[in-house]
Amino acid sequence: MNRRQFLLAAGTLATSSNAGAQRKADHTLRIGAVSLEVAKGQVIRTTGYNGSVPGPLLRMKEGSPVTVDIFNETDVPELLHWHGLFVPVKADGAEEEGSPFVPPRGHLRVNFTPAPSGTRWYHTHVMAMDNLSLGAYSGQYGFLYVEPKNEPGAYDQEIFLAGRHWDPSVLRRGDPNNDWTVDYKIYSLGERALGHGEPVRVKQGQRVLFRLLNASATRSMNLALPGHKFKILTLDGNPVPTQATVDVLTLAVAERADVIVEMNNPGVWIMGAPRDEDRNKGMGVIVEYSGQTGAPQWRTPPDRPWDYSIFSGPVPPTRPSPDGKFDLEFHMLPAEDKPFNKWTVNGKLYPETDPLRVKKGKRYRILLHNGHEDGHPIHIHRHNFEIVKIAGKPVAGIVKDTVNVPRDGTVEVEFVADNPGLSLLHCHMQLHMDYGFKTMIKYV
Repeated sequence: MNRRQFLLAAGTLATSSNAGAQRKADHTLRIGAVSLEVAKGQVIRTTGYNGSVPGPLLRMKEGSPVTVDIFNETDVPELLHWHGLFVPVKADGAEEEGSPFVPPRGHLRVNFTPAPSGTRWYHTHVMAMDNLSLGAYSGQYGFLYVEPKNEPGAYDQEIFLAGRHWDPSVLRRGDPNNDWTVDYKIYSLGERALGHGEPVRVKQGQRVLFRLLNASATRSMNLALPGHKFKILTLDGNPVPTQATVDVLTLAVAERADVIVEMNNPGVWIMGAPRDEDRNKGMGVIVEYSGQTGAPQWRTPPDRPWDYSIFSGPVPPTRPSPDGKFDLEFHMLPAEDKPFNKWTVNGKLYPETDPLRVKKGKRYRILLHNGHEDGHPIHIHRHNFEIVKIAGKPVAGIVKDTVNVPRDGTVEVEFVADNPGLSLLHCHMQLHMDYGFKTMIKYV
């Protein structure tokens, strides 16, 4: 624990000491050790919530205030981030914004009003650096669903599945460039690796709603269900203007999608990664129709690139000029002799990066330029944004909180500065965020 973390933890202890006198919380999360049998004989020892990985599904009602008690049963200070919610800074769980830590063997109570509705999630937000047991490498993640005031419910079954990569190790690629990355030995979709645990059981004729999340620390996730298609209803919990149908769903780190699958092809199928290597490591789950038996089937899907623009609504002939613009370019600085590389925003490493200064109620455009071979899932805390251009192509109505900027690519987004307070903008890949890839949005 560094000095800043110690002081924050001590302050949190002081403000939480009267927790017993407060009213009962709506939800309670306990951060502690978990042993997860991802596959038979393969046990991952990690940190999770309430003794499970993923943590419990939290359901909240849009606009109804909630209180959450967070107990830290570990020996290190922790942060819990409510990804995709418009929460106050103190509840957001980001050190850079000044959110309090949950102290070791201590408690923190947070209060907020859930918004917006849709599929959100919660996860740790501590820096891991070269300790691959901390932060997003651990099992600290779970779904949060904010129920809308009017839930359409046009489906027969609802399934929550989060993809994850486990047992990380440091890997050097591209020597002598010293491009460091993280490799993984086993994957999971849901609670366990493909072929282990219970299948998803369905009936012919059902409309099944899959709420899908990429909860990985550093890897994108691709999924297909042979003999079926995914109808995309939402991205990052927000309804898309055009509900396009795809054979393969691609989710960058931290992205979510709600998809409808029409169960009209009876059998026992594998829903999993198109790459054989990824499925063999466990990225998938068995989908079993009622009354069907036999070995799970797999067919390689068509190889088509993922394209956000197919979900766009009609593009207006003109768009009002934003009140301000920011141009952000990302680059890697190779490491010399040890992990990891450093990542710059406009040539600077955090905390030296220049903040984006905004005024409440104004609309701003951010041009995101990726100058490296990796895609970067860019996340803005406490705000949503609209994608307005992809590689120069105008789009409209696609609202997200995380967007993948492809290699050597450019994405333009616009957001309204409607949630005052410090807000973090960063790459959601843990090793990129840890080593400089972040900046702040500051209200002035």
